[in-house]
Amino acid sequence: MTSIELLDIISGNETSSVQFKEKMDSPDSFAAEMTAFSNSDGGIIIIGVKDKIGEIIELSDEQFDKTQNLAANVASNNIIPPIYIKTESVKIDEKNILVIHVKEGKHKPYKDRNNTVWIKQADGKRRVTDNNELLRLFQSGTNFSADEMDVYGASIEDIDKDKFKSYFKKKFHKTIEEEGLTFEKALIAKKALQNNRLTLAGLLFFGKEPQKFKPVFCIKAVSFFGNKIGGKEYRNKSDIDGVIPDMFEKGMAFFKSNLKYIQKSEGFNASSSLEISEIALEELLINALVHRDYFKNTSIRLMIFDDRIEIISPGKLPNSLTVEDIKYSNPVVRNNKIFDYSSQTLPFSGLGSGIRRALSEQPDIEFKNDTDGEQFIVKIPRR
Repeated sequence: MTSIELLDIISGNETSSVQFKEKMDSPDSFAAEMTAFSNSDGGIIIIGVKDKIGEIIELSDEQFDKTQNLAANVASNNIIPPIYIKTESVKIDEKNILVIHVKEGKHKPYKDRNNTVWIKQADGKRRVTDNNELLRLFQSGTNFSADEMDVYGASIEDIDKDKFKSYFKKKFHKTIEEEGLTFEKALIAKKALQNNRLTLAGLLFFGKEPQKFKPVFCIKAVSFFGNKIGGKEYRNKSDIDGVIPDMFEKGMAFFKSNLKYIQKSEGFNASSSLEISEIALEELLINALVHRDYFKNTSIRLMIFDDRIEIISPGKLPNSLTVEDIKYSNPVVRNNKIFDYSSQTLPFSGLGSGIRRALSEQPDIEFKNDTDGEQFIVKIPRR
């Protein structure tokens, strides 16, 4: 990093990825800052700059060496699991500045030696104490998935046997009996059942009444008059429930019954098509159902306004994925079993091409990865 590049960063003040410190001689303070970056999106700690105001304070050679060694020791010995950092020296007006680069970790959540989990919040940090937030950190850092957790109170008696048997035959081209399995062993083999309880994925694809156990894992659909969500009047409103394939069918039916059809030509008997590409709507709705964050205890929202459609999916994009990544078919699977089950129960290829296909059909789609609100928003203007 050059002095000009560093000055440019300092002039932008502290952010969620940049932290100033006049000095850092406390192992606990160092560990808190570095765990917060490791549990978030990574960033840099600049030593030799006053907090908030960005005034440059020179580090002596002795202070520089001591701080650099302390940072390395803390990263190795005071953070669980240990992290790797990169340090570099930058001179500004002959003043020593220490820059510590901390990457986003792959083994979240990271803790300091007091077993405290920190994450970044705006230009500061905060402790994580909420269990659901901790679970999301586990999910973003490992192969731990919300859909593979078992659901309290949901047993094999809550399975729709016909749904699971139909899925199994499509998947393996044999019945459960032809595979030499009992029904229970087949459920366990496909991770729809564990610890004598249905997994979340098993419940959401093969359960008799999924919302009996998980009432908010549904779709809230509203067609408003006007263009504001705060409006009290609406044309149609529906709570869409059932298993995921049923919610997909009902969600598409809601779109079709609340959007306009446009004739392709002026003739009386001319065929008509939905004002927004049906293929695009299918892909976007599947994306919301399959890739939403099931650690967030809230519903998918479908909202139709006079000038646009919005599909709001709980959870920001996972693992530093960006909107540009998903446009170019670079998927990250958040829900492993839901992803697996979808290939046999939905019009879903699993190749990561759904967003690209939606854009080819409807180029004016707008995507927003709302990291602060922890939601993914899709907007489509209406003609």
